[in-house]
Amino acid sequence: MTAEQFIASRASVAVKALYGADVPAGNLQVQVTRKEFEGDYTLVIFPLLRITHSSPDATGKAIGDWFVENCPEISAYNSVKGFLNLCLSNVYWLETLGGIVSDPAFGKLPSTGRNIMVEFSSPNTNKPLHLGHIRNNLLGDSVSRLLAAAGNNVIKATLVNDRGVHICKSMYAWLKVGNGVTPESSGKKGDHLVGDMYVAFNNLYREEVDALVKGGMDKELAEKEAPCMKAVHEMLVKWEQGDAEVRALWEKMNGWVFKGFDETYRALGISFDKVYYEHETYLLGKELVQKGLDMGVLVRDPDGSVWCDLTADGLDRKLLLRSDGTSVYMTQDLGTAERRFSEFSLDSHVYVVGDEQNYHFQVLKLVLSKLGFAWADQIYHLSYGMVELPEGKMKSREGTVVDADDLIEDMYVEARSISEESGKLQDVPEDEKERLYRTIGLGALKYFILKVDPRKKMLFNPKESIDFNGNTGPFIQYTHARIRSILRKAEGQGLQAAVGDVELSPKEVRLVQILSAYPQKVAEAAAEYSPAVIANYCYDLAKEFNQYYHDTPILREPDARVLSMRLCLIATLASVLSRGMDLLGIELPERM
Repeated sequence: MTAEQFIASRASVAVKALYGADVPAGNLQVQVTRKEFEGDYTLVIFPLLRITHSSPDATGKAIGDWFVENCPEISAYNSVKGFLNLCLSNVYWLETLGGIVSDPAFGKLPSTGRNIMVEFSSPNTNKPLHLGHIRNNLLGDSVSRLLAAAGNNVIKATLVNDRGVHICKSMYAWLKVGNGVTPESSGKKGDHLVGDMYVAFNNLYREEVDALVKGGMDKELAEKEAPCMKAVHEMLVKWEQGDAEVRALWEKMNGWVFKGFDETYRALGISFDKVYYEHETYLLGKELVQKGLDMGVLVRDPDGSVWCDLTADGLDRKLLLRSDGTSVYMTQDLGTAERRFSEFSLDSHVYVVGDEQNYHFQVLKLVLSKLGFAWADQIYHLSYGMVELPEGKMKSREGTVVDADDLIEDMYVEARSISEESGKLQDVPEDEKERLYRTIGLGALKYFILKVDPRKKMLFNPKESIDFNGNTGPFIQYTHARIRSILRKAEGQGLQAAVGDVELSPKEVRLVQILSAYPQKVAEAAAEYSPAVIANYCYDLAKEFNQYYHDTPILREPDARVLSMRLCLIATLASVLSRGMDLLGIELPERM
C-alpha cells in the first residue's frame, strides 16, 4: 500500500467516525505536499464540504485532530484553505521498511490473468543484427519483463523474415562472386558472411544500372532491366515453385544466419518463447481476404488485385493481394494476428517496431476491425524512434551500419579500458575481471539505450555510456557493488541487519520513501511500455544512496540498533536496485 493509499484509507475511516458518511478511499484525493508547505502528503478537503457542512478550515482541523489522536503513523498536520497537509511519523516509515523487507515478491504485482504477446526483433536473414536491432531487442525484452512483473502472462515472439527478394539478393551474389565461401572457410559468423553478400549484390546492381544508363537507357527502366535484378526475381519465382536447387541454397545460407543470430542473442541475453518464420506464414491471410470480399469490406479491381478502401477513414486504398494472387506484408500480418489471438487466447498483442511503420499498424488495426475482429483494438504498436550516431544515420545497403557484434565487443573493450584507468577493479581477482568487463560493457549499452523514452529518437555515443558517474549503467552497478561490500564487511564482523525501533534520519526517510514507490514505478512503466521509467527510478535510488553514504557513517555507528537498521536499509536498497535493473536485463555485480 502506498502512502497515498494509506492516508486515503484512514481518511475514509475518519469521515465515517466524524460525520457518519461512507466515502470510499478511492474517491478521496491525496497528493504529495507542495514544497512551500510543511508536510509529506496532502488530503484535499473541498470535495468533503458537502458532507461536513462546515468551512474548509474547520473540516481540515477536525480530520487532522482525528488523525493525530487515532493514527500513530501521523505525527502532525496543518490545514491551509481546504488542503490538509499531513506529516508521516517515524512509526509509518519503519512499518513501511518492515513491510518491504518481509515481502519476498516486493515489486511484483498481482496476477491479471491476461495473456500478452510481445513481438520484437523480427530480423531479415540478409544481414547481421545492427544497432537499430539492438534497441528493438532491448526494448522488446525489457517490456516483456515489465509486463510479466505487472502480473501478465507474457509470450515473447519473433517473426524471422527468411524469404523474399532480400535473401535472394544475397543468394545470387554468393553464386556470382562468393566462390563457394562458407563461415568456416572465411572465419566469419554466418550472418556477417550473408550480409557481405547483400552488400556485394548492391555493388553489382549499381554497376549494372550505371552501365545501362551510360548506354542511353532511362535510369528507372535501367533499375528494372538490370540483369542481376531480373535474375533475383527469377530466383524468387523458382523458390515459390519449390525448385530443389534454389531451396537447398536458401536453407544453407539461412542456416548460417540463424546460427549467427543465436550467438548475438546469447550475448545480449535475449530469448524467445515462440519463433515464427515468414516462409511458414506468408500465405496466411488469404482466407481473410476472401472473407473480406464476401463481406463487401474488400474490393477486387479489374486486374484481379484486392484492395481495402480506407479513404473514408482518412487513409488511402491498401493493397492486400497483387493481381497475380500473391500476398503482401499486410496480408501476412492479418493472418498471423488472427492465428496468434486464436492460438494463445491473447488479450493483447504488442508489436515492437520502429516509428517508420506507424502507418502500417494503423492500417492493420483498421482492416482487422472492418473484418469483424473485436480484438483489433487490443493490438498495440510500440513505436520507437530510430538510433543515430554522431556521424548520422546508418545504411544497410552501403554496409555502413554499426554491427551488433562489433558494438558489443567495443563496449567490452571500452569497459576494460575505463575500469583499468579508474582503478575501480584493482581489488577484484584477475579471474573475475574479464567477466566483469563484459557485465559492465553490456550493462552500459543496455542502460544507455533503455533510459531514453522509447518514442524519442536517440543519439548513441558508446564513450558516454561507460562512466562511473552520472546517469549510467556502470554508476548503478558500482553503487550496488559498494553496498554489497559494506554488507560483506558487516557480516565478517558478525553484525546483524534488522529494522528495529529507532529514529530514522531525514535522509533515511527519503530512502524508504523512494523504495516504497517501486511497485508504483513497475505499474507505471508497464502501462506506458517504457523501461525508461525504471531506469531513471534506479538512477534516483542509487544517487540518493550515494548522498546518504557520503554523509552517514554506517559501520562506524556506535548505536547497535541504529547500525542494525542501517544495514537492513541498505540491504533492501541493494535488493530493489537488483530487481529494477533485472527488468532492464542488466546484471548487478557483487563486487567492482
